[in-house]
Amino acid sequence: MTTFFRILTYVRPYWRTLALSVTCTVMFSFFSGASIYLTIPLLETLFDQSPTEVAATMTPPKNQLVPNEIVGVKQYVETTIRNFLFAGTKSDALFKICMLIFLVFMMKNIFDYCQSYLMAKVEQSLMRDLRNALYEHLHNLSLSYFTNERTGNLISRVTNDVNVVNGGVSASFVTLIKEPLLIIVFLTMAFTLSWKLTLLAFFVFPMILLIISAIGLRLHKQSGIMQEKMADITSVLQETISNVKVVKAFAMEEFENRKFRKETQSYFRTILKMTRIRNLSSPSTELLSILAGAVIIWYGGQQVLISGEMKAAEFLGFLFAIFQIMPPVKDLASVNNRLQEFSAAGKRIFEILDTKPAIQNQPGAVPVDEIRESVEYRNVSFGYAAESGEKRMVLSNVNVRVRKGELIALVGPSGSGKTTFVDLLPRFYDPLSGGIFIDGVDLRAIDVKSLREKIGIVTQETILFNDTVRNNIAYGLDDCPMERIRDAAKAANALAFIEEMPHGFESMIGDRGVKLSGGQRQRLSIARALLKNPPIMIFDEATSALDSESEILVQEAMERLMQNRTSFVIAHRLSTIRNADRIVVLENGVVVQEGRHVELMKQKNGLYKKLHDMQFAHQ
Repeated sequence: MTTFFRILTYVRPYWRTLALSVTCTVMFSFFSGASIYLTIPLLETLFDQSPTEVAATMTPPKNQLVPNEIVGVKQYVETTIRNFLFAGTKSDALFKICMLIFLVFMMKNIFDYCQSYLMAKVEQSLMRDLRNALYEHLHNLSLSYFTNERTGNLISRVTNDVNVVNGGVSASFVTLIKEPLLIIVFLTMAFTLSWKLTLLAFFVFPMILLIISAIGLRLHKQSGIMQEKMADITSVLQETISNVKVVKAFAMEEFENRKFRKETQSYFRTILKMTRIRNLSSPSTELLSILAGAVIIWYGGQQVLISGEMKAAEFLGFLFAIFQIMPPVKDLASVNNRLQEFSAAGKRIFEILDTKPAIQNQPGAVPVDEIRESVEYRNVSFGYAAESGEKRMVLSNVNVRVRKGELIALVGPSGSGKTTFVDLLPRFYDPLSGGIFIDGVDLRAIDVKSLREKIGIVTQETILFNDTVRNNIAYGLDDCPMERIRDAAKAANALAFIEEMPHGFESMIGDRGVKLSGGQRQRLSIARALLKNPPIMIFDEATSALDSESEILVQEAMERLMQNRTSFVIAHRLSTIRNADRIVVLENGVVVQEGRHVELMKQKNGLYKKLHDMQFAHQ
């Protein structure tokens, strides 16, 4: 129930619309009862019942359990209606009844339409708000969260789970209000016609409730499994589509097909089991209802044919009312199943919303305007969480001071901690011990948004969006003048190829920039960083995957971008960092050397010279 009430907080802004929907539901229930009640005078007219007999139907039965006040109101209403309907000839009465039936059904359907539309508005508003809340919260979560979660699982929660929750809300506010109201209306009508038969009908409800409860418990468990299976399918689908080039290159289509078929088969078995459980509820309820109905017909028939306690028209009206109870009872039986599914999906949604970002602003965090003196790493140690739960150390007691405007190159074997070193600067992660300081201020005391606005990043895997060239370059800058975008593209050596594209700066570049070459993507990324104009730049293997011609163009653009900026460059090609102000050499997360290229080459047994000699041995 906690999940249910938490979902209600997202419905609260739409309480007026919801209240109107509930009001329409109440009116729909009233006119539904009225439409059934009108069958009694219709049958009396068709059966050619005399006025005396009509009056007799209003006489309270012996041993009446209903209070006299209620009986009096009932008789007054019935007398008023009958005096209006039966004034005149039988033909006049029939015409009045038919017109009244038409009007009642018209009002019933108008209110049904209104409540359906208003409820749909609330449902769609809820889905929109939940998805927006999830999406916004995912952006607030730290990078470490995404390294431990499958992308497909997160996508499934934002799409599939929200749909399930929406169905649960519909079940709550429509079914749990509308159907009980209908049951109350029809039961009241049945009770006023024959309290004995109504009490007899109640014997079936305890059995129905027991069945609903048992099925609901099983369904709750299966619903959680079903959502996990759907997340598995989404994850495999997302991974395969994202890496379709690799799949084709290794001719692994059949392998991926088998893997996907395995996941869909697992989902198929789960959904089939869930469907079997869910569908057991409705026929079981109906079977018990029919059994009760058969008993009621037999007992009521005795009252009409033998004892004469009821008139035929009343008995038929009673049967109409009782059998009209069956559909809402069946719907109530199924709503429990939907609420169990809703609960399981809601828990998965709130697992994300309840996750606190590992990186947050401290109270009193200050913005950073510029770098006046230096960026300093003081005794920085960091490790990633391993499957065992222990930390796998990547950096250990790192001490590096970078002066304003200095170009620092990071060199070392794979896994030495170079990328982690620069990832700590924009606070993608926080050090386990030690700290990083800008002008003597700990990064943890600086506003995160302000910090990241001062850092530009160009990586080997360029991140571009399925949008125009213009919007990719101006990403994060609203209403940026075209002249500035053009200047940034020119400085990044990107203007020439952009102008050759069919629509120039308005050309779409495809998902992740697939319509561009690797060098073109890198130059767009550099243009984006130039336009941002940050005081700190990070280049992580920015030229490692490029051909010689593209590397020259990108290198020229990088040099323009690094002018008058504090820059960190990670490069496997050591030829690209010879002119660095300082080279920091990392091995197993420890700084083992530091200096300029010429100085490090003089250290014969140093790691830098070994890496340099290995790289240029065959050149």
